[in-house]
Amino acid sequence: MKKLLLSACIVTWVLLLSACGGRGKTSSVMEGGDTLQLKYARHLCIVRYADYTVVQLRNPWDTLRTLHTYILVSDAESLHSGAVSLPEGTVVRVPLQKAVVYSAVHCSMMAELGAAESIAGVCDSKYIHLPYISEGCRTGRIADLGESLNPDVERFIDLHPDGVLLSPFENSGGYGRIEQTGTPIIECADYMETSALGRAEWLRLYGRLLGKAEKADSLFAAVEAEYLDVCRAIQDTPGRPTLFSELKSGSAWYVPAGSSTLGRLYHDAGANYVFGYLPGSGSTPLAFETVFDKAGEADFWLIKYNRPKDMTYADLKEEYAPYAGLAAYRKRNVYGCNTGRVPFYEESPFHPERLLMDVAKILHPELFPSYRSRYFTKLAE
Repeated sequence: MKKLLLSACIVTWVLLLSACGGRGKTSSVMEGGDTLQLKYARHLCIVRYADYTVVQLRNPWDTLRTLHTYILVSDAESLHSGAVSLPEGTVVRVPLQKAVVYSAVHCSMMAELGAAESIAGVCDSKYIHLPYISEGCRTGRIADLGESLNPDVERFIDLHPDGVLLSPFENSGGYGRIEQTGTPIIECADYMETSALGRAEWLRLYGRLLGKAEKADSLFAAVEAEYLDVCRAIQDTPGRPTLFSELKSGSAWYVPAGSSTLGRLYHDAGANYVFGYLPGSGSTPLAFETVFDKAGEADFWLIKYNRPKDMTYADLKEEYAPYAGLAAYRKRNVYGCNTGRVPFYEESPFHPERLLMDVAKILHPELFPSYRSRYFTKLAE
């Protein structure tokens, strides 16, 4: 038994020594650096040295491993001369001047940080509903590289980007021919954080990639303050209404897991989230029968959709008749967000305080009488 306890202690110390504030992988590259104190992000570690910055991303699907290590370097002359000895990792020249961006949320984030001019190319432009991206693609200022799963590699090479921002997925199998170009791929795993503020705190990394560190730090501080203000306003409110969200997609209903950014946000908004027991920080596919069993009597239902006109209760029933059996439908407590008309996906990941206020208003309207919803509105008949 003593040997077993000793082994357990050794393993524990190894894990502790291998972490950067509980989030990194190795301590060797962290010695002598200035660690950026992150409050909420669990998959991110940033350490500043005199000539470079080391960024370690923890693998959200295997948290004992590192997903990627980046070495941010701003002094290109020292790099070429060999005057700086860099640790192992993917070298990224910062600030990024010509970035290829795969998602609307990161395009929107770059624009808010004042770095929209650094967007040189995009993938899946038909899903990026931002005027400056549409106009840039129309005039040729921004290269439209086609679909993210099969981008135009020749055009990508001609563009000579200095970085690619994309969201990684578990067991994705890599990024195809884009990896072979040697362009640094920034794996934006922010969506796998375990809290809304954790995801928003990735703003501090993106600010350092884009030469906007001070602005990013300031923006996150404001987001955090507003988010916590809402939490304080509802913390002593008696009762937690039950809530679930999303719609059936094909044969499955993908619901946010309990430790996902949305799952945690629902809790922070004062809800009893009916799927809060599900493990993980992503989405979980469930059969309609399972959802009906767990959420059939829930008080509130939040849905997102993309339509030219706002959805009604009649539209919802026409889309899938069994929806009408849910108590939230029968009691007319369904709230919808038309993502084709409001910038939900573009804004909410890095402005969770806005989404939190929306959900809190639905659940506890008496606390926010003057607030006007930004994303979700009650369905009409």
